[in-house]
Amino acid sequence: MNITDKRNREKELVSFMIALYCRKKHGGKSLCLDCAKLNEYAEQRVDHCPFMEEKTFCSNCKVHCYKPQMREKIREVMRFSGPRMLFYHPTVAIRHIIESVKEKKRMEKTL
Repeated sequence: MNITDKRNREKELVSFMIALYCRKKHGGKSLCLDCAKLNEYAEQRVDHCPFMEEKTFCSNCKVHCYKPQMREKIREVMRFSGPRMLFYHPTVAIRHIIESVKEKKRMEKTL
């Protein structure tokens, strides 16, 4: 998979999770203004990430490039949407769990 495809896949996943969060927490069929801003910000971060080639997912990244306020918002979205991904995109959720475990093991070996 090339870097552009990887960035696009990450953006799609984050956008889906933000949309799921917004729909369940704020109602409506489209993103509210706050969630739309968060989605735009998250996409910009993915587009400019210097570590995209070697990392598996943004949530596994040790370098947190989000501003503190935005980091808290995206964490809230991930905590809410993450478990629900099993119902909406089970393949993506399982892949994320497997990759997270692999990443954790890799990090433990380097310490």
